[in-house]
Amino acid sequence: MTVPSTAGTSPASSAARIAPGVVTGENYRALVAACKAGGHALPAVNVTGTNTVNAVLEAAAAARSDVIIQLSNGGARFFAGEGFPDAAEARVLGAVSAARHVHMMAEHYGVCVVLHTDHANKALIPWVEGMIAHSEAEFQKTGRPLFSSHMLDLSEEPLEENLEECARVLRRMAPIGMSLEIELGVTGGEEDGIGSEDLDAADNSRLYTQPEDVARAYELLAPLGDFSVAASFGNVHGVYAPGNVKLRPEILEASQSLVAERFKLGHNPLNLVFHGGSGSDKSEITRAVGYGVFKMNIDTDTQFAFATGVGEFILKNGKAFQHQIDPETGAPYKKQYDPRKWLRLGERKMVERLQEAFADLASAGKSVAAK
Repeated sequence: MTVPSTAGTSPASSAARIAPGVVTGENYRALVAACKAGGHALPAVNVTGTNTVNAVLEAAAAARSDVIIQLSNGGARFFAGEGFPDAAEARVLGAVSAARHVHMMAEHYGVCVVLHTDHANKALIPWVEGMIAHSEAEFQKTGRPLFSSHMLDLSEEPLEENLEECARVLRRMAPIGMSLEIELGVTGGEEDGIGSEDLDAADNSRLYTQPEDVARAYELLAPLGDFSVAASFGNVHGVYAPGNVKLRPEILEASQSLVAERFKLGHNPLNLVFHGGSGSDKSEITRAVGYGVFKMNIDTDTQFAFATGVGEFILKNGKAFQHQIDPETGAPYKKQYDPRKWLRLGERKMVERLQEAFADLASAGKSVAAK
């Protein structure tokens, strides 16, 4: 249960204290509110298996920060096993399997975890609805869903079609305490089959969300349930050469101001999401957080960190990945090619990179998890 904050204390000390583990419903909303009140955001880290899940949990515990664990459709499918015969079913079952692992382990790492799924375009709506069905069944048993939230990325569709479909899905999610992330405008680059790596192929004007579109989304969705907005301000997925990306965080401020004024709300009423956080300038990250961003996606940098840890070991111990026994000395290489050895090095590099993310987002030391 959450405990109301106490007036007159600092945001960090006044934040609700929440039982560690996966947060949903009221506790999810309390965590988001604590981030915005405390002037920090949480990294949303894409995972593909138990190694990356455990690395995220280890990193969050070390930083004493809460965290967001998320799966793309491809990451969920990979979690189920690339050999699974039905790719559509694998996306659902892989996500559910990952969710159950996170539920089992998160509370023991002592931090609060938002469990989320990443971009789902129109073709992937059945994936999202399949996961919601599992959350509905879980809610009937335990009173809480499996996931904290899901994302629908219908930014390629006309605005009204985007929002009407988001509203339809949110009506199903809200009664079981789930939040919906939507996308307005287009985040450049490609993320697991969604979008394009050709920045010139994107309509540049659509890389910058229009505040009027955000106001329309608030008007339609706010009465239905909890939602967040991935508003595009020039951000892209992946890492690109300097000069190719022009971030304009002031677009976030304009959207917040318009919604606050039009609907007579307080400061930064929208819960905003920053996609394409890998490789972003730290000053731009700070500005975005100041405009109400509570979540920043990071995938490319953590993938590279994991690969670096594994790659350095393989380059140093090349013979062990070609021979079980050294052909010249007869020495066994089992301790080198044991997957636990090199996978652990990948985890450590990922943990190390995430410490940087927690620092950039000012979330280190600010977990609201009850001790």
